[in-house]
Amino acid sequence: MAARGSADPVKTRVAVSAVADWLRDAGAAEPSRAELADAVRLTARTLAAVAPGASVEVRVPPFVAVQCIQGPRHTRGTPPNVVETDARTWLLLATGLLSLDDAAGAVQLSGSRATEVARWLPLVTL
Repeated sequence: MAARGSADPVKTRVAVSAVADWLRDAGAAEPSRAELADAVRLTARTLAAVAPGASVEVRVPPFVAVQCIQGPRHTRGTPPNVVETDARTWLLLATGLLSLDDAAGAVQLSGSRATEVARWLPLVTL
């Protein structure tokens, strides 16, 4: 059995597929909280797996926060490099339906390395 925080490509694809219609069309039926949580958590954990490290923290409240990207390690207090956004925007980024540049205003970036997250996106294509 996979660890709680691990990334499983098959489960990730299934979770993202469950919310795909809503991602493509904001007017479509909103997914359940459980479906949304699964898709957000699994894509964020996939990012942490493909870009291991602890120099950038990606936050998608209230569902998940992961550390990723090699570099100076953060251990106490507020991380110096943070990417924070809502669930829908994160999933649009994770699927390549939205670029980090085009998400300006919907994504809060702090720190000189936060934009490096874009290097590993998309994580799952629709």
